[in-house]
Amino acid sequence: MLLDDLIKYSDSDALPMHMPGHKRNTDKFPWLRYIGGGIDITEIDGFDDLNDPQTIFADLEARMAKLKGADEGVCLVGGSTQGVLAALYSTLRRGGSLIMCRNAHKSLYHAAEITRADVHYIMMHADTDGIIGSVTPQAVEDALNTHPDASVVAVTSPTYEGVISDIAGIADVCHRHGALLFVDEAHGAHLGIGGFPASAVTLSADIVVESLHKTLPSLTQTAALYMRRGRVDVTDVRRCASMFGTSSPSYILSSSVDACVSYLEREGDVAADEWLSLLASFQKRAAGLSKLRIYRGGGAFALDPSKIVVATSHADVTGDMLARTVRGKYGIEPEAVIGGNVIFMTGMGDTDESLSRLADALIETDKSCGAADKASSAAVALPQKAMSAWEAVGRAKEQVVVADSVGRISAEYVWAYPPGIPLIVPGEVISEDIAAVLSSGVKLHSTTGRLPERIAVL
Repeated sequence: MLLDDLIKYSDSDALPMHMPGHKRNTDKFPWLRYIGGGIDITEIDGFDDLNDPQTIFADLEARMAKLKGADEGVCLVGGSTQGVLAALYSTLRRGGSLIMCRNAHKSLYHAAEITRADVHYIMMHADTDGIIGSVTPQAVEDALNTHPDASVVAVTSPTYEGVISDIAGIADVCHRHGALLFVDEAHGAHLGIGGFPASAVTLSADIVVESLHKTLPSLTQTAALYMRRGRVDVTDVRRCASMFGTSSPSYILSSSVDACVSYLEREGDVAADEWLSLLASFQKRAAGLSKLRIYRGGGAFALDPSKIVVATSHADVTGDMLARTVRGKYGIEPEAVIGGNVIFMTGMGDTDESLSRLADALIETDKSCGAADKASSAAVALPQKAMSAWEAVGRAKEQVVVADSVGRISAEYVWAYPPGIPLIVPGEVISEDIAAVLSSGVKLHSTTGRLPERIAVL
């Protein structure tokens, strides 16, 4: 295992007359002991190169692919973002036609910008809790009938809230139309393990990207890209993965991937099923909530059970209030607040103690809440497109107060982060409704960072 080899090398008397400059000197720089400095090396004799895998990393990527049922696997230390950029840059010809779900992560929008893609969106409606539902095969069929020149369809499944789409059905539609299916499965690295729902990797998606660190025992920034041979030029995707990654990939991060894969090979199914058992116990305990509600998926095709989404639509508290309560009173840090929903992410490292503590906090908080009915069905409105994002970002721009931006063309991205889904994209017209959201006090991020006072427009 790579980690074992790194530890053995670190414990040897080999003199490092090479990068990195700390020279693994944990005596002189004691903080390195806490961040893995002892195994931080560069591409030296006896250790493989992640950008040109021949031995150790070639073996790791073969094991990754076998574990997930893919034809090819690529170890990423630049996060799922690296995989998204590589996949789209390789498969989408410059200026090509791309169909993507509007609720995609910002990295997909950046990939579309880099490739100068002609983007067409699939719009989904939010349910009464404000959570966007599944993408349907029919929606993809309709989009491909309208835009028959589209060569790539990009779908996010599961979403940040854990909503899963019918990937097998969507893949069938894409392939009948001659399009390639890319699935951003960043939040679903655990799918297909034990009793969890199947991964897009085994449901005929052509390229799938997963963030290992989100739910599995691997360090932040580690991810994986999986491919099926046939419609994908795997050599070129690998080239692009190297191009969008660093030329000095971290051995600390890559050894984390190797250790994670080794653990899953040995204990993955058992660990996943134990995790599912803990989740089932949590759901049983939380069944008595009366004002706060655990999101059950509504009309979603399927739901990832690892995500605990608590809706406040029937309580007299907001999502922000609930998050502050569990953080301040119970010492529990939630993943995110999105509207009236608070997301608590579980992972393979959770225990009965951690999930019981969360259940107790929610039950006690629920008792102190009053009832309310704030639920409302909201459609996601698509802004008018004046030009492509890549055209807009290259033009002259000015900063205006948000009140004066209505009718102007946005020159920047505005998104809620997490999860990084844009509210408006460069080249789109700012409507009155969007301007109202921009100035509403909702926490948003923008390219220039001037919100909520100002926004860049053409």
